[in-house]
Amino acid sequence: MAKKVLILGAGGRDFHNFNMVFRDNPEYQVVGFTATQIPNIDKRAYPPSLAGKLYPKGIPIYPENQAMELIKKEKIEVAVLAYSDLSHSYVMHKASEVIAAGADFWLLGGESTFLKSRKKVIAVTAVRTGCGKGQVSRTIVSWLRKKGIKAVAIRHPMPYGNLEKQTVQRFEKYEDLDKHECTVEEREEYEPFIENGLVLFAGVDYGKILAEAEKEADVILWDGGNNDLPFIKPDIHIVIADPHRAGDEINYYPGESNLRMAGIVIINKVNTAKEEDVEKVKKNIHEYNPRAAVLEADSVITVAKPEDLKGKKVLVIEDGPTTTHGGMGYGAGYLAAKQFGAEIVDPRKYAIGSIKEAFQKFTQLKDILPALGYGEKQLKELEQTINSTPCDLVLVGTPINLGKLIKVNKPCVRVYYNMGEKAAQQLTKLLEKLL
Repeated sequence: MAKKVLILGAGGRDFHNFNMVFRDNPEYQVVGFTATQIPNIDKRAYPPSLAGKLYPKGIPIYPENQAMELIKKEKIEVAVLAYSDLSHSYVMHKASEVIAAGADFWLLGGESTFLKSRKKVIAVTAVRTGCGKGQVSRTIVSWLRKKGIKAVAIRHPMPYGNLEKQTVQRFEKYEDLDKHECTVEEREEYEPFIENGLVLFAGVDYGKILAEAEKEADVILWDGGNNDLPFIKPDIHIVIADPHRAGDEINYYPGESNLRMAGIVIINKVNTAKEEDVEKVKKNIHEYNPRAAVLEADSVITVAKPEDLKGKKVLVIEDGPTTTHGGMGYGAGYLAAKQFGAEIVDPRKYAIGSIKEAFQKFTQLKDILPALGYGEKQLKELEQTINSTPCDLVLVGTPINLGKLIKVNKPCVRVYYNMGEKAAQQLTKLLEKLL
């Protein structure tokens, strides 16, 4: 008799775990997925074309708040946790709920879910959402191009729309973002690669994605999402830590696993963090993974004309996931406003709809506006919130050109952040040696 399984997910890792362990496996019957963290991704189905021969009708996706009821009603035997950036406390509370409802609680590790590539793989992951993976990936991309090494990136999944259409996605031009109907969160992650001239793959079925990527590259860069494990077994595993959240590197799932597996750990943002917090992170790295090479990196913040910010009233917009479930109350935009003498406007009383709900849910959000846009309606609410906030200009700390997506009725200034030159040189020397 096949074991009944429920996969607890958030529209990404859950589908990969299914594809790697449960698809076409008669020992298990996956009754459903559940969805959390991201709005409007439940009430869909994992389609038959992706689910395999055992699921001719596909697999339903339920809201996670129905999980315990489903375990009891359907007599589920195994619940598999398959999303990320969770405190260890949260994970064990969830395990306790599942066990009390009558099922076993599973966490699938790398060896069960890694794809193996024929090409060299560099993975960039983190201990939390918002540690600054992007500045490290951009540094690696630049180095690979200078070396004349043919490379592509594969990005952690964010399939929030039509799953069949998103099975394999290839991004080379800005038009591809529109073609694939990307959300703000997807654009935040994909645009920097397009700007740097690198082809990027993403989607749902990473076996097929890897096969396509291998046709175009000698080196594959895995660009992780949240603090999740890589989907592809890395030859070089780089993990990013954040001293602004010192201690989180050993208190969040699966970030601690990344830390323990890392060959290289980079502590970002050392130029804006307290020295004692940097030391705390270093101590934890040496205790939990003494064999890892450790680099300390500045996160250098720039704007085109910093003198234009002095004394101005600004609305700061930051990366959505970093400042919501990532737990950060600020980001590069906020730091730029402080550094260049701007006066920050509190956007909370001008927020409407789901943007207002985000402020109520994520109480760490005060002086910044998260760039939320999981669909047309929410994007419109973001636009109205921005346009209703009285300020001289909008300081955009998220790595996308927001003006391409919404009509803002005031000037926008983009904030850029990059890896400090010293750490970048140290990293490329290590890569030269290892690769």
